[in-house]
Amino acid sequence: MKRTPKKNYLKGKTVFVVSILVILATFLTVWLTGINYNRAITANLYLSLSIIGLILFLFMAYGLYKGVGLQDDFPKYKSYKAGDLFAHDINGTFKTPDADVGAGIGGLLLSIVLWIVMTLALIVLMLLLEALFWFSLFIIILMLYWVFFRALKLVFTKSNKTQGNLLLSISYSLTYTVLYLGWIFGIVFLSTVV
Repeated sequence: MKRTPKKNYLKGKTVFVVSILVILATFLTVWLTGINYNRAITANLYLSLSIIGLILFLFMAYGLYKGVGLQDDFPKYKSYKAGDLFAHDINGTFKTPDADVGAGIGGLLLSIVLWIVMTLALIVLMLLLEALFWFSLFIIILMLYWVFFRALKLVFTKSNKTQGNLLLSISYSLTYTVLYLGWIFGIVFLSTVV
C-alpha cells in the first residue's frame, strides 16, 4: 500500500505578501536597470512581465512539485445592496436636500448661513474623498489578492497529480504561466503594432 505524502499548505496572506514583494522587486529592477538607458515603455513592460513570468513559473513549478496547496484565509466582507447606503424616493431616484429660504432680508441672511454651511460641508466632503481614495485603494488590493489567490488555488489543485514529478510540474507551470501572462504580452504587442 502506497503512503500518500502529507500536503503542505501556504496561507493566502503569505502568497499575497510575496506577490507584493515580487512586484516591488520587479519595479526596482526595471527602474535601476533603466537609469542609464532610454528604453521605451513597451520595452519596460516586456522586461517587467518577463521577470514576473519567470518568478511565477518557478513558484508554481516548485509548488506543484512539492505538492503545495493554498489555505483560504481571506477575510469575509459584507456586500451591500443598492438601497442600503443611500435613501431613495418612490420612483427610485436619490433624495436630494431642498432648502427654500424665502424672500426678503431673512431669506438673504439664511442663504448666507446656508452658503457657509455648504462650504464647510464641501471641505469635510473633500477630506472624506481623500479617505475614500485610500479605502478604494484598499479594496483594489483586496480584489487583486482574491484574484491572485483564486488563480494560484486553481493551479495548486493539480498538485496531487504533479507531486514528485518534475516534468509534469514544469509543463503545468509553463501552461498556466502562458495563460496568465500571455494575454498581457499580446496586449503590449498589439499596442506597438497599432
